[in-house]
Amino acid sequence: MSAVASDGAVLRGENLSKSFGAVTALKDVSFRLEPGEVLALLGDNGAGKSTLMKILTGFHKPSSGELFMDSQPVSFQSVRHARQCGIEVVYQDLAVVSTLSVYRNMFLRREITRGGFLRVLHDKEMRRIAEDQLKRIGVNVPSVDVDISKLSGGQRQAVAVARAVYSDARVLLLDEPTAAMGVRESAQILDLIRRLKEEGGVSVIIVAHNYAQVFDVCDRVNLLQNGRIAFDCRTKDTSIRELTDLVVNEYREAQQQVRAS
Repeated sequence: MSAVASDGAVLRGENLSKSFGAVTALKDVSFRLEPGEVLALLGDNGAGKSTLMKILTGFHKPSSGELFMDSQPVSFQSVRHARQCGIEVVYQDLAVVSTLSVYRNMFLRREITRGGFLRVLHDKEMRRIAEDQLKRIGVNVPSVDVDISKLSGGQRQAVAVARAVYSDARVLLLDEPTAAMGVRESAQILDLIRRLKEEGGVSVIIVAHNYAQVFDVCDRVNLLQNGRIAFDCRTKDTSIRELTDLVVNEYREAQQQVRAS
């Protein structure tokens, strides 16, 4: 496991562990996320990716270990607290409402209102901001007034990402952002991630299985195996072949252990 430095990282974890009764999901996981970095989080099902994501978003508290933001210790008390600290997540299901327009989804649970005692939705302002935000990060939709159900999967994912970025996210977690998408839609999301990286201001963690996409947009990769960080390397210093060999060897060792038991 790589040593974790104490300076510079926007988010880092030291020796994070999480147990559910007799089951240990994470074991002494240490990681770091640099400002403006895109980090890939890889691993088979059951490797601990989901548990780590839930710790980073305040859904779970670690059984042991510490989290730091800007070198300051932080303990997320809830999902809302993590958001207040600048952690946003976009899951595969997107958490969008298909019967609402693009701009209403952009401001879901964060609506802008106007008026005095009886406040009403400020639709004009929300439309304006939604148009500006989508244009700024290069998301193309027919109109911010169209129901989000009318958009492609890639466009819906892009709107969800834009909503997270607009909320002043410092760390954006993307859970399989191109899952079940075609080549063209996947390319749109990858382009969006590149633009976020070029623009700066937000660091990204991507949970992914597609190694080709990882090497296309990510700066570094962490491979989780059996609840531990088994590999931490910059993408320019490794290869798809090396990652594949690590996963295959781990699978073979697990099969040998099963046969020997």
